[in-house]
Amino acid sequence: MKNMYDVLVRPLVTEKSSYQSGKLSQYAFVVADEATRTTVKDAVESLFDVTVARVNILNAPAKRGRRNRSRRLLVRRPSFKKAIVTLAEGSKPLEIFEGVQ
Repeated sequence: MKNMYDVLVRPLVTEKSSYQSGKLSQYAFVVADEATRTTVKDAVESLFDVTVARVNILNAPAKRGRRNRSRRLLVRRPSFKKAIVTLAEGSKPLEIFEGVQ
């Protein structure tokens, strides 16, 4: 990775991640495949000016689907690496996960 902007690919907004951001102050990001816990922590702290308590990283597997006629397996979505970032107590919430204002 060249710099900290290459670590975070995009925020992951789902029903579960919106619940986590609202109640638990946890935020989910799709990160680069080479990203580690320390690089994700440094990138979030420097980009959003918050204090990170912990980072959990997991590899989400590829989603497979079937064709109707031939019933062969097709990979529809590729696998990706996901990071769940927990902010420290007293940190301000991230603006990118806030609703329409």
